[in-house]
Amino acid sequence: MGSDNTTRKKRSSLRNIKTFESFKVPAYRILFLSHIGQWSAMSMEMMVRSLLVYRLTGSGTMIGMLALVQVVPQLLMSLFSGALADRIQKRSLLIVSQFITGVITFCLAISLATGYLNADDSSSWWVLFMTAVGQGAVMGMMMPVRIAIIPEIVGEERVMNAVSLTTVGQTAFQLLGPTLAGFLISTYSFSLVYFVMTGTYALSTFFTFLLPRTRKITPRGESNTFKDVIEGFRYVRKETVFLLIVVFAMCHMVSGMPYQQLTAVFTEDILEVGEVGLGVLMTVSGVGAAISSLIIASLPNRKRGILLLFSGIVMSVPLIVFSFSRWYGLSLAMMPFIGMGPVMHGALTGALIQNYANPGYRGRVQSLTALGASVASLGTFIAGILVDTIGVQWAVGSMAIFLSAVSIGFYIFFPKLRKLE
Repeated sequence: MGSDNTTRKKRSSLRNIKTFESFKVPAYRILFLSHIGQWSAMSMEMMVRSLLVYRLTGSGTMIGMLALVQVVPQLLMSLFSGALADRIQKRSLLIVSQFITGVITFCLAISLATGYLNADDSSSWWVLFMTAVGQGAVMGMMMPVRIAIIPEIVGEERVMNAVSLTTVGQTAFQLLGPTLAGFLISTYSFSLVYFVMTGTYALSTFFTFLLPRTRKITPRGESNTFKDVIEGFRYVRKETVFLLIVVFAMCHMVSGMPYQQLTAVFTEDILEVGEVGLGVLMTVSGVGAAISSLIIASLPNRKRGILLLFSGIVMSVPLIVFSFSRWYGLSLAMMPFIGMGPVMHGALTGALIQNYANPGYRGRVQSLTALGASVASLGTFIAGILVDTIGVQWAVGSMAIFLSAVSIGFYIFFPKLRKLE
């Protein structure tokens, strides 16, 4: 009898675990599946594109330039996609953006397969730059919508959990994508990686078609998209806590994220481990990201402002160590901790906005935080120039030191942000 009671208590305890609560919603399961293809492709391209351009040009500045040509359309579309997301079907925006991204990826695959874009032909780099413009515009449309659609699918009470689980999925595929891409490049070719990415985008588009329609929060009336964008800026300026979240997001992205594009320079020139070693580094980074995601998904809605600021320290301190390491083992050991920071930051930022923002402004506020991801490309451009002047180690290391200082400064001087629950 006592044994049966113990068993029932254990089962009840397992059912009460909230980590996977959002998977009880059928529409969220479909949304999660629709993101799988996108996550897979993005995790592979994150390392493949920077490695390819570095092998084409041997220049850190060119890696930064590639990021810069992507940032302008991404910035513009981030603003307008948020306004559109508050007025029309988010499902439709996701379908269009995923389909266009798949087409662009397929064009790159064909260019590589036919030799038009060739790692041995340094003059063919312009193909990557042209496609980066289109990818930037599409990413600017897609990123705010992916988060803004979540409350309409899972409900207000599951937002934190759903955002965190979405981040878990993204980081899980971040574990597999870079290593797979490194193996395919080493064993076969760059073109095969892009063909695989095309297939995953097709999978993503298929599942997005299966999503149910969600409600449109803001009526059309006589409103227009440009006016909606302006109103979004006014709302953020009035609600200063969102302004602080947006500014911190931009600082975090600009100073912390350029390492992702510049890791290829470390593996080529400092650590000398090639594409396979690069893939392993990025995969191990995903291990920390996955652990961080699961922890955030399980946390109650408390002290999220402090955790948001702490995410900058979690990322910057190990990134400083990684920057000045010349031993592959030490660099590898730092990557899980580096991977934790962006996941903490992204999940907490999204959850705070979805919980605290007026429902009619969620898409626009989210789009302003997506500007941080766009401005990260500006950080990569600056870091790329620094690579060719003071070296990759000081370029990344100095930006990580800046992130630590910003995180501490926000904690000290902006109590309104750190007191958010």
